[in-house]
Amino acid sequence: MILMMKKFFLTAGLALVSSYLSACASNLPVRTAEPERLPSLGVTPFPDSPLKESIVAAGDYLVRNQLSNGHLSYQINIETHRRDAFPSFVRLIAGNGALYTACRVSARAEYCQAGDRALDYYLVRLAEDPLRFDGACFSEENDCSLGGSALAIDTIYKRWQATGNFELGERNLLKDAIQLGEFLVWMRRPEGGFYHSFDPFFGGQVDPDAFVKFFPGESLMAMLELYEMTGEETWLKQAREVNAYMITQPVDQAHWHAYAFSLFARLDHLTKEDLTYAIRIGEAVLEGQEESLAHTASTISTATKLEATASLGQALARSDSPHAWLAAEMEKIAQYEMERQLPENDCGWITSSEMSVNYAGGIYMNCIDPIIRVDGLMHWINGAAAYLEYLDMVE
Repeated sequence: MILMMKKFFLTAGLALVSSYLSACASNLPVRTAEPERLPSLGVTPFPDSPLKESIVAAGDYLVRNQLSNGHLSYQINIETHRRDAFPSFVRLIAGNGALYTACRVSARAEYCQAGDRALDYYLVRLAEDPLRFDGACFSEENDCSLGGSALAIDTIYKRWQATGNFELGERNLLKDAIQLGEFLVWMRRPEGGFYHSFDPFFGGQVDPDAFVKFFPGESLMAMLELYEMTGEETWLKQAREVNAYMITQPVDQAHWHAYAFSLFARLDHLTKEDLTYAIRIGEAVLEGQEESLAHTASTISTATKLEATASLGQALARSDSPHAWLAAEMEKIAQYEMERQLPENDCGWITSSEMSVNYAGGIYMNCIDPIIRVDGLMHWINGAAAYLEYLDMVE
């Protein structure tokens, strides 16, 4: 059991992946007084545990199913072996970021190398047109979504956490992240929220009716990640303004907002209003816990509950607020997910040699829907890492 393992990180300073690191870029934009900033939560040695092994297995699945050009496998049906889903590049760029989380947790360079192959492939989708919009946006087929641009920043941030630098071939990833952040700011609505979709063609038009509930939290998190990467107070100010609007909206099980609260608590502070809203998110997650742990529940959705509770646990612990009420639920969710990580299964499937070779480490949706999808692995890897970080804090 996870909580029977020794739950602490070794604390011998910042141990970056020595076999992979290159020196920090010397040509970074002069944006801060510290042009070679290092992440405060860089690579620290994680002790061996079932949770770490599960993260590594999920990372192995992503690498094993990656094409040589860097493209990640979006979805596979483990019974029919079909990959016929139309891929979401928003989910794929987020899955790219999970490779860097696996790299940071394991301190194994192959995950960072796979992440770089993917990032080099996906960043071709960055679009710029100064006459139509500010900064750069992450484009899909016909539009630039708010969430895609935010998650591209998050992937660059996760790479920085794992490697400490912003160089990728000829690219300066910090410059890319700042341009993506400028697009997020450009997409803000006057009342404090965001437009969620932008068509960069035919003059460039926002869609005032487009709405994806995850996008504001992803964008808020990205602004705080930019604040940590650059040290520029402008990003913190933008994040505070966005958050002030978001905490006036109805509460749901908002895992991306929970991530943002953990960043606020680590990089700045949580206000009384922030704490109240964060606790309400945690309560909403717990209210839906029975459904989340049902036999037919989606492992993708359930993994987001671990992201939410672990991030909120970190935020509350850093703010000297009670957080133990979330801990037992984190363990239940983690155990639920690992029981559905191949070759383990609770569906009575006989694990063939082909399944073991091709799909080991993947987490299937449920016994009714036997698919493995890239965002399921992404939410699990990032949530499990946040849980490990929380366990370190409470020790």
